[in-house]
Amino acid sequence: MFENKSKTTLESLGEFGLINHLADNFKETVQSTTIKAIGDDAAVININAKEAFVISTDMLVEGVHFDFMYSPLKHLGYKAITTNLSDIAAMNATPTQVLVSIAMSSKMTLEAVEELYIGIKSACDTYKVDLIGGDTANSRKGVCISVTAIGKALKKDILYRNGVKPTNLVCVTGDLGAAYTGYMLLEREKRIFLENPAVQPDMEGKDYILQRQLKPEARTDIKQLLADLKITPTAMIDISDGLSSELFHLADQSNVGFVIYEDKLPIDPVTYNVARELGLDPTTTALNGGEDYELVFTIPATDFDKIKRLLIENINLYNQLSYFRQIQKYKPIQTKVIKKEVLESDYDYVSRDITIETFDID
Repeated sequence: MFENKSKTTLESLGEFGLINHLADNFKETVQSTTIKAIGDDAAVININAKEAFVISTDMLVEGVHFDFMYSPLKHLGYKAITTNLSDIAAMNATPTQVLVSIAMSSKMTLEAVEELYIGIKSACDTYKVDLIGGDTANSRKGVCISVTAIGKALKKDILYRNGVKPTNLVCVTGDLGAAYTGYMLLEREKRIFLENPAVQPDMEGKDYILQRQLKPEARTDIKQLLADLKITPTAMIDISDGLSSELFHLADQSNVGFVIYEDKLPIDPVTYNVARELGLDPTTTALNGGEDYELVFTIPATDFDKIKRLLIENINLYNQLSYFRQIQKYKPIQTKVIKKEVLESDYDYVSRDITIETFDID
């Protein structure tokens, strides 16, 4: 099955390299009900001639994905659910059920577990999904939360990563980089506290980026918004590892390349200003930060006017769907960022003009 001639460290492979290495041995499926296996935001399982289940699973590991020094248990429980529902939304499906498994120390108090499940219940209520089971196990070191999310969709509505076409437009919901900037802010305040516990954290005016990190939402609203606009995306993926990483997945599976314009990156003013305060490049946080749980999808250029007209008529929709990057031609797996002059202050992405150009990637 595996024919490694020498020992290979997981660090040298990386997360995606490991996934691809393992998935190569499970390309063939034996069940006729398996429509889509490994390789997308969720697996797709047949229900009947018209409908299918979409199923996804993910883990949150203490010390890797969260830190109890600044992660409230209620928020952590909420985040564990919404980050998994984001994968269901990325398939253009509706989430319906979740299973939650937790490994934790037996020394953890009942009250702490209850706090965690209050957050889980809150997310289930918000997104109208049922908690239908799971598992618990003892952990000698740290807490690990694994959630499996189940959704449902018409087969014709399900979106995959391999549908991008040259000259499509790239669209992103919401804004990017806020979650990572919030994380870096929390890490800074943690370091300051450990050095001097008497110093109070400086979080004033930064609620938005803190919420994006600690209590993210899943964009389950986008499916209906696109349906109302009569827009059918060609591909979709959620932004859990950063825009550049997600575009790589789309490029890999659709055999296209992308051109992204720096001045079109959707960065909230709070994100921009705090990133600069922390010595971060706002563009880097938007491209590589991750944990935004927004959706990036592609649409035919002919649908551009539908979205543009809607945004002009209702400025409030900028918080739902407003950012467009020009997409791209040929040369697989290659993404080019076209740098533009970025304002040093008063960063206002809403007023920027949306332009459409096409570039060959050489």
